[in-house]
Amino acid sequence: MPDDVPPLLVSACLAGKPCRYDGRAKPDAAIIALVEQGDAVPVCAEVMGGLPTPRPPAEITGGSGRDVLEGTARVLTAAGADVTAEFLAGAQEVARIARELGAREAILQDRSPSCGCTQIYDGTHTGQRIAGEGVLAATLEDLGIEVRPADD
Repeated sequence: MPDDVPPLLVSACLAGKPCRYDGRAKPDAAIIALVEQGDAVPVCAEVMGGLPTPRPPAEITGGSGRDVLEGTARVLTAAGADVTAEFLAGAQEVARIARELGAREAILQDRSPSCGCTQIYDGTHTGQRIAGEGVLAATLEDLGIEVRPADD
């Protein structure tokens, strides 16, 4: 990638990093190649926010990532633990990195409460999906960064 083109931000799990809630990765060969070429930077907002790997699955309850940013929704585990603060802290850390790199695009793992771009789970922990974005995706969109899912 030419020096004047900022790198993409990518979900670290797509880059082969075992950082998902279940301790696994979701490797995508094209994303891995971009990282290896220096054209993409892997990030995991949940880990950067202080959550362990593995960790209990979490979902946004009461809305979407945008609502979490506005303080009208929370991120909860199935047991009811509130991990909103960690999700917000991680999104802010990735935002700092994005500004530092001058990132203009991000390819994220859809359906995640952090990285969901078009869909997230509905907060009931029953596998039901709704249209919406995760906390990180909403944060990056607020910075003017184009966010799209890896399967797009």
